[in-house]
Amino acid sequence: MIHIVLYEPEIPQNTGNIIRTAMATGSMLHLIKPYGFVFNEKHLQRAGMDYIDKASIREHLNWQDFLESEKPENMYFLTRYGHKSQDRFDYSACKGDIYLVFGKESTGIPKHILKDHLDNCVRIPMMPDARSLNLSNCVAIMVYEVLRQLGQDTCRCRLMRVF
Repeated sequence: MIHIVLYEPEIPQNTGNIIRTAMATGSMLHLIKPYGFVFNEKHLQRAGMDYIDKASIREHLNWQDFLESEKPENMYFLTRYGHKSQDRFDYSACKGDIYLVFGKESTGIPKHILKDHLDNCVRIPMMPDARSLNLSNCVAIMVYEVLRQLGQDTCRCRLMRVF
């Protein structure tokens, strides 16, 4: 299973879009507090639409609570400090679940978390003048790269009709 981990998300629209991606791909979404918004349907309704009730979401009090409750083994961290792009990792070689960790929109993942996982830091390639990509876009890029490597039927997905 793919797990999407949002460390202290700040923007409700991003979180709502990520809820939609998690539900559409059969991924588990982990939200690590504190949030930069009130987690209720009013703030997430437009972006998350009616997917909130259908998505698998777990909330965690903090990073330590997440580690203790999940005991994740295969963690990949999207960060500007990463030296390899998402397609240079072999996710199909992972035994067990895969956790994709994303930091808060303003500051990313704290260095004290990254320091023990430098070999699993990922950076999405972009033009030198680009400062950043939207968080929900980054989540989609990462999740679909993992699904591509694992095979589409891994998440019980079907081909979608695009209008």
